Amino acid sequence: MSIFKDIIHGTSSVFTCVVYVITIYYLCISFFGIWRKKNQGDLKPKKSFALIVAAHNEEIVIGDIVESLKEIDYPKELYDIFVIADNCTDKTAKKAREKGAIVYERKSKEKRGKGYALEWMFDKIFKLDKKYDAIAIFDADNLAHKNFLKEMNKKLCEGFKVVQGYLDSKNPEDTWITGSYSISFWSNNRMFQNSRSNLGLSNQLGGTGFCIDVEILKELGWGATCLTEDLEFTCKIVLAGYKVGWAHDAIIYDEKPLTLSQSWWQRKRWMQGFADVASRYFFKLLKKALTSFSFTALDCALYSIQPIVAILIGISAVTGIIQNWMKALNLINNFNTVVYSVNFDLLNVTVALLVILQLVYTPFILILEKKLNKKILWYYILYPIYAITWFPISVQGIIDRNKKEWSHTTHTRSVKINDLDKAN
Repeated sequence: MSIFKDIIHGTSSVFTCVVYVITIYYLCISFFGIWRKKNQGDLKPKKSFALIVAAHNEEIVIGDIVESLKEIDYPKELYDIFVIADNCTDKTAKKAREKGAIVYERKSKEKRGKGYALEWMFDKIFKLDKKYDAIAIFDADNLAHKNFLKEMNKKLCEGFKVVQGYLDSKNPEDTWITGSYSISFWSNNRMFQNSRSNLGLSNQLGGTGFCIDVEILKELGWGATCLTEDLEFTCKIVLAGYKVGWAHDAIIYDEKPLTLSQSWWQRKRWMQGFADVASRYFFKLLKKALTSFSFTALDCALYSIQPIVAILIGISAVTGIIQNWMKALNLINNFNTVVYSVNFDLLNVTVALLVILQLVYTPFILILEKKLNKKILWYYILYPIYAITWFPISVQGIIDRNKKEWSHTTHTRSVKINDLDKAN
């Protein structure tokens, strides 16, 4: 029994220390996101864009994204809308053409997934007679704010070669799952993305609502064909010495999964992709951080190991619970106990920090983002359930990191850009 207690104590100490350091790091970084730089106003439209929508059996929503892109407040001669109908068996291509998009239909049984579809489409764009300054990427279930291209134009003119926009939600109040997703994305936009922008670090691509300078894309190549192509390309950008910019006012409304089951499989896919990318890029980024004294590379390396961080947090919590349960049991039975004070104190501090984040800090961020209302507050009470599920999902993701199956989220309804009050 004594050996078992020592093992639990030692394991808890190690994991708690690691989790504590990571928690403090991200907490300190997040403080720099509270302040938002003032919008410097619009620049004259200069950059031309190829807007690419990746779609697989999206006949329900494809018309909405094309319509919203057509309504963007930007000179029409400076952008074109392309839709990739990727291995579609429905009316996605037909409906996209009817709305005015330029549609390319792709059929490939071997190379399936968004990353491959984008790489195929980029090659088509490069060969067109008409040339573009940048390419912007969207998912079929997105809706774009009317100022999206104005904000991207501004950031590209500032010198950024890759820019990520603000990922918002078009269905935050549908279910507690969509509410939890939305809370996570809203807080991430402010505490993670805006903070790094203010600190001069690289931001992270979010899978949609971002644009890439064409010349950089040609120079580096896409090559991001795993389940999280956004993370893979972010790592490539940072290794090449560039930074991903942040456009807080370039808003994209994304549809969130309705059920825990849909959410589980989507997030499992994300964690599979993270584990895959981390296995290939973590040590490269760490090497760059150490040899080039690049804090940007170190920050990106830490971001790439999110599944491991989630598991460490889970293990730390479990071992901490077991340890304190054993202490309580021993006290009840009047046994002599091993002194656990150092680890117990550190565990308490870590737990206190997480509780403060949950009960005070995140709601404060939601207020800053003007997202908090009665229904979102109720969903926030349920949010810890959503957060806890990241632990088993991360374990599954690491185990299945070499599996490349694509989990497609089914869309059940159409939402117009004019239905979203913020977009008008």
